[in-house]
Amino acid sequence: MTHPVLAAAWQRALQTLPQWRDLPRLAERNVAAHGDAATWLTTIDALPAIAPTDVDVGPTVRIGRADDIDEAQRADLCDRLLTLQPWRKGPFALFGVDIDTEWRSDWKWARVAPHLELSGKRVLDVGCGNGYYGWRMCAAGARSVLGVDPTIVYSMQFAVIANYLSATRPDLDNAVLPVRLEDAPAGAGDFDTVFSMGVLYHRRDPLEHLARLRAHVRRGGDLVVETLVVADGSTEVLMPRERYARMRNVWQIPSPARLLGWLADTGFADARIVDVTATTIDEQRPTAWMRGESLVHALDPGDATRTVEGHPAPVRAIAIARK
Repeated sequence: MTHPVLAAAWQRALQTLPQWRDLPRLAERNVAAHGDAATWLTTIDALPAIAPTDVDVGPTVRIGRADDIDEAQRADLCDRLLTLQPWRKGPFALFGVDIDTEWRSDWKWARVAPHLELSGKRVLDVGCGNGYYGWRMCAAGARSVLGVDPTIVYSMQFAVIANYLSATRPDLDNAVLPVRLEDAPAGAGDFDTVFSMGVLYHRRDPLEHLARLRAHVRRGGDLVVETLVVADGSTEVLMPRERYARMRNVWQIPSPARLLGWLADTGFADARIVDVTATTIDEQRPTAWMRGESLVHALDPGDATRTVEGHPAPVRAIAIARK
């Protein structure tokens, strides 16, 4: 059980990666195993069958204009897109429907992009979510982007966007596979640039994750890691006993210096921190498109510099290193 838009994206992305060609079978099984998959696929099939007047892969991935469809179609489109919650990465806009995602991912991309040259590069995006960053990478000149993320609804969100962009902008070669990085074949240095954004602290063994990422980077290529860090000098590595900012699966949060040490320990060179930014409730917040708990619920109501568990509030760093 899959969708032709997803299948086409997978086929195009993997045609020059023969060792990855078994992954679509696993991806299809993962989709079929999810209880909401049939509903989501029906939602995608019911999207307005109309070519957008124009598209803009700028800070907002914008498809079409409000006057491309009538008000009844737009209301129906909005209702259908809301069934694909939670929309975490974005923003997107489809025919006048603004998808106000939990994260202002355009802000993060604005911090990453000035430090990279992606023209002509083959990119792997680990923990890609719905592919928002992949579209931005393609717009920045990447030859192709392959994203992996096991959360099935994110691949459905990707299919919605790809449904329109693949026809109007075939030069944007982006794909999302609903699998884990651990499901991928052993790394053979297939990618010029590998991204791991918002993943490292969810790994019990961060060095193993970095080593696995390194195997997928070609010699001379780059790794981009974006992660939570402890930037107040209180510790080299924070290891929450139970939860961090209400998240259960946060295992180790390094200081910026320790992050650079981990990169060196796993064989990377020229590692550098290019950005350290505290996360604010303006950048990550609940919206009509993500109604669950967000950052505001994870901070101490009496002291916004601490989480509800008493840890330092979220600060994120971006590190770039060379293989």
